[in-house]
Amino acid sequence: MRIRDASPADAVACAGIYGPYVRDTTISFELVPPTADEMAGRIAASQLRHAWLVAKQDGQVLGYAYGSEFKARAAYRFACEVSVYVSAGHRGAGTGRALYEALLPRLAGRGFRIAVAGMTVPNAASEALHRSLGFEPVGVFHRVGWKFDAWHDVAFAQRALAEPDPTVPASGQQPSHDSGP
Repeated sequence: MRIRDASPADAVACAGIYGPYVRDTTISFELVPPTADEMAGRIAASQLRHAWLVAKQDGQVLGYAYGSEFKARAAYRFACEVSVYVSAGHRGAGTGRALYEALLPRLAGRGFRIAVAGMTVPNAASEALHRSLGFEPVGVFHRVGWKFDAWHDVAFAQRALAEPDPTVPASGQQPSHDSGP
């Protein structure tokens, strides 16, 4: 298995992996799967400040992981949210772990100090993966997602990517705006 930066050419495969999560599960709270063009836009946006990686084997994308903005306010600029998605035939085989093990240092190198992960609960596989990678539970938002005619809870966990620094690092991490709570 090879892990590398995603390219626009990976958008079709990433959309194909993600579609079933949207259509068939509450793992994603999206209601309509994104098109390949929309996925290409997401890949490009993530790569501007964060990262989007794919795991490939024998010419096939097995999964992907990415970082994104945690919150829009300037004080949150050293925190990011992370997500990982693996194709149905490759779950539980270490692909998600390998993707995160490549992604997390990359985000630290870009100046991020904390990674946050949200997961619809229950989701034993995701909870175990995050726990095994050093993510610590920080709380649950109850009944915040409505999908498939039911309310769902979302648990959040976080992990330090780098030691806190009492000074603001010169990392180019300038927010584009300051809105929201």
